[in-house]
Amino acid sequence: MIWIWLAFISFVLAMLALDLGVFHRHAHTVSMKEALLWSLVWVVLGLSFTVVIYFGYEHHWMGMGSTVDSVDGLVNDGATAAVKYVTGYVLEKSLSVDNIFVIAMLFGYFAVPSIYQHRVLFWGVLGALVLRGMMIGVGAKLVAEFHWILYIFGVFLIITAIKMLVMKTDHTDPNANIIVRMARRMFPVTARFHGEHFLVRAGSQASYEGELPGTAPIADEVVDRTKPGTLMLTPLGLALVMVETTDVIFAVDSIPAIFAITADPFLVFTSNVFAILGLRSLYFALAGMMNKFRYLKVALALVLLLVGVKMLAASWLKELLGKNFNLYLLAMVVLVLTLGIVFSLIVGQRESSAAETGA
Repeated sequence: MIWIWLAFISFVLAMLALDLGVFHRHAHTVSMKEALLWSLVWVVLGLSFTVVIYFGYEHHWMGMGSTVDSVDGLVNDGATAAVKYVTGYVLEKSLSVDNIFVIAMLFGYFAVPSIYQHRVLFWGVLGALVLRGMMIGVGAKLVAEFHWILYIFGVFLIITAIKMLVMKTDHTDPNANIIVRMARRMFPVTARFHGEHFLVRAGSQASYEGELPGTAPIADEVVDRTKPGTLMLTPLGLALVMVETTDVIFAVDSIPAIFAITADPFLVFTSNVFAILGLRSLYFALAGMMNKFRYLKVALALVLLLVGVKMLAASWLKELLGKNFNLYLLAMVVLVLTLGIVFSLIVGQRESSAAETGA
């Protein structure tokens, strides 16, 4: 089984190297066309991997599908593994949309130039893969040894869904975040951006170069007051810290959610990875249209609520719906998300028409 893990991780690293080293070697503003193209590429890759999952678990490649899935007590064959993978992928992909709303708010708060946003998201995604891998490993171990923890996950998801429905986070101040306060205590933060640098040393050439076109190449006040050679965090670095922090927070919601589907570490990890890899391009595709999807957050909360209830009532649902109840869950998740998008567009269109009529 270790060889399939090494093969998959090598593939992911190769794709990331190709992304940053070839297609995004030079910083540039990502256009809508480019974002949509890359979003399509990652979605196709993610869904195409279902074929690998099916044949791998059906024919037990490198030990795939040789252990009991502790969530439902079944040994996954090709069909059940494929359904669980797709369900997990759709679930993680949909929950990552909420993360996009927060990232857009953070980029606006820190005034991150569009030319550098891809770089922040790239390293943010790389860090997220490592952190989620660790969390998945711990979660799979807990579920395998303590099946009752799924009920705790279910209650947690229901509480999170209710909080999403009743709490407003549009005006959250990132500077009040404990991680940001800790970062500011550990490193002095420069008052301006320094090109693509996350960290610079006071008095170094990097402290004066890499400015945006049209800005004066002069040292800012923080550099002037800091001892030469001191390592400093730039606003771009601070934005990266916040992106990583928010992903950890969202992972606390999304990773328990996928354990409602399966506890197979490979299925959980691969579905998470493909969902996260498309997060950057999806951000650039949706960032300018956030206000059009006002009911999407409600839909995401309902998805979490649905998954939480499924965790608590898994045994009953399995008896009622049969072994394919994960397929029904996938259909419900897609239906809820589709309704959220459709209602958002309908209401938005009506308001636009009313505004034009009033004008």
